[in-house]
Amino acid sequence: MVSGVSRIKTFPLPDLGEGLTEGEILKWLVSVGDTVTLNQPIVEVETAKAAVEIPAKWAGKVTEIYADEGATVEVGSPIIAIDTDPSAPPEEPAQPAGAPSAAALAAVDVAPPEGPVEPGLIGGPAPGGRTAVLVGYGPKTAAAKRRPRKGGTPAASAPQVDAAPDVDAAPQVDAAPQVVEEPPVIVEEPVPATPERVLAKPPVRKLARDLGVDLTTLTGTGPSGSIIREDVESAAGARPAAEEAAAPAAVAAAVFGPDREQRIPVKGIRKLTAENMVASAFTAPHVTEFLAVDMTRTMRVLDRLREQADWRDARVSPLLLMAKACLLAIRRHPLVNSTWSAETNEIVVKEYVNLGIAAATERGLIVPNIKDAGRLSLRQLADAMTGLVTTARSGKTPPADMSGGTFTITNVGVFGVDSGTPILPPGEAAILAFGAVRETPWVHKGKIKIRHVSTLALSFDHRIIDGELGSKFLRDIGAFLTDPEATLLAWS
Repeated sequence: MVSGVSRIKTFPLPDLGEGLTEGEILKWLVSVGDTVTLNQPIVEVETAKAAVEIPAKWAGKVTEIYADEGATVEVGSPIIAIDTDPSAPPEEPAQPAGAPSAAALAAVDVAPPEGPVEPGLIGGPAPGGRTAVLVGYGPKTAAAKRRPRKGGTPAASAPQVDAAPDVDAAPQVDAAPQVVEEPPVIVEEPVPATPERVLAKPPVRKLARDLGVDLTTLTGTGPSGSIIREDVESAAGARPAAEEAAAPAAVAAAVFGPDREQRIPVKGIRKLTAENMVASAFTAPHVTEFLAVDMTRTMRVLDRLREQADWRDARVSPLLLMAKACLLAIRRHPLVNSTWSAETNEIVVKEYVNLGIAAATERGLIVPNIKDAGRLSLRQLADAMTGLVTTARSGKTPPADMSGGTFTITNVGVFGVDSGTPILPPGEAAILAFGAVRETPWVHKGKIKIRHVSTLALSFDHRIIDGELGSKFLRDIGAFLTDPEATLLAWS
């Protein structure tokens, strides 16, 4: 017989992009027997880029899970099976011998449950109008019934057809069969409640889920009443922000074996980071320059900024003005925002700035970036950095947010470190390390005073940036942080 389309759907690990070929199952969010809805997150998978939640492709009931937590699965391998019609009867095997012919089914206006049967097959019409059956068995005498349809009324029961005593004789059916009217059997299915539809972009929805905010309780302030990132953050409540480089990773207690050694598998983000750092260190010739900066006026500007009515719900930190200083300096020295193309033997200068902020997470160091950060206002930049850090802390930064970076800031000062020699992310020409801001004795206007001082470290690719350009770029960043207001006016 011709088999219908199975309602049991097998869901393979999807291609998450960026050339990734495998992922590790971190946590199943559903179990066998659970009912899932369309686009409901069902599993958390860690790739070499990030930990991401994968949504269900179909609604239905989970019938099988193929990969355990901790297993590494290749892209395209099945990970879960979902029954898309759990309320229907179990899927029937091949039609048994003696099924009524297509002609008999047509006479009572009932379609065969799994499609028409080809002529000559068991249960199908034989030459001469007979029904092909096994020797010794007559045609099926039970009435054929249509499978109940979702949301519809099942067809009325068909009349029974008497079996013919002679296997060579066609079953006798009255020209006008009497249809026995029976009360229709309606299959009641649990229908999940559909939440009120709200206008919000996918990144905003994800942020709301991460922060535990119910979008249906918010009033959108965006275009056409849509909910924007600021609405979600306001509802979640502004928490005091530590330095905007993400919280340090939680330190787990080491477990040592009998040999008093611990072995940590190198995979996922840690593996990719190691490969990238080795490739960068031995490909791009690194140069690092240092600059101590008096940031006293920057700290005062931040204090005045927090007092502004429009900024009271925003997260304001020295890293915000550091990011602004880098964006303005890149505008003055565009070659810093470029990449070396070994394939074409060219230097590719980017007009856009995808600003990366290095963040320490429980799974290792990641560098998500703010797309086209150079076009953002200071408030927009603050909100983008808040969203970036919040997502990084939750460990759910999508791979798209960690690709395409053009310039990176690493805030080592959040750990109380004064400076360092950062390694370039692959494909970028420069990276800036921002040290801790400390109260330090400093010569100011010919007198020794206590000032807020930080040390900056700029590493750059000497194939693209020579010492002069690197020094001017770092000098401009220092000039802005020394006197943000006057410098901003002078460069505008």
